[in-house]
Amino acid sequence: MARRIVKWTPVLLRGTHESMVRQNAEIDRLQLERVADDDELDELIRKDDLVALPSDRHVRIDPRLDENRRFCRPWTRDFLNDMGQAYYKAFKKPIQVNSAVRTVEQQERLLRHNGNAAPADGPLASSHLAGLTVDIAKHGMNRKQRKWMEQYLVRMRDLGLVEAAEERKQAVFHVMVSDRYTAWRETENLAAR
Repeated sequence: MARRIVKWTPVLLRGTHESMVRQNAEIDRLQLERVADDDELDELIRKDDLVALPSDRHVRIDPRLDENRRFCRPWTRDFLNDMGQAYYKAFKKPIQVNSAVRTVEQQERLLRHNGNAAPADGPLASSHLAGLTVDIAKHGMNRKQRKWMEQYLVRMRDLGLVEAAEERKQAVFHVMVSDRYTAWRETENLAAR
């Protein structure tokens, strides 16, 4: 049986050097630390600077994700809740989070075997290190669901609320959420009343 090869061309959510720079500029604007190790991670969790990922019928967490890596910034959690509810309403399926906060130590290990991984430091460092970013699985999505996700993320990007990329080597949408999402969300909720 011949295998059909489909060319991958993420036109709207292509990862770029400029996007990585913008992600790090956002981290610097917010004056957030890049989480060095598990001790720093535990302290951020203790202070509620990082909160647990949502996990319900709208948002599923990949069971392979370590328990102590299932955290993000509060506004990232709100974004996941809202997107998960919208996706569930459209498809009666949850979105799945494959990755969230990482430590510098973890990112350095990841660099050894993942050619798609961003550096652990510098102007192109991974935004996972500040807890702003999640990776949402594409695995299990059909073409219509992937298109929906792409359109949703493009809209959020165009509003200046996220930086998003459809990754090629990993079957995920990489999404960094700005704290501006909180104010936008409140405005949207007021407008809906």
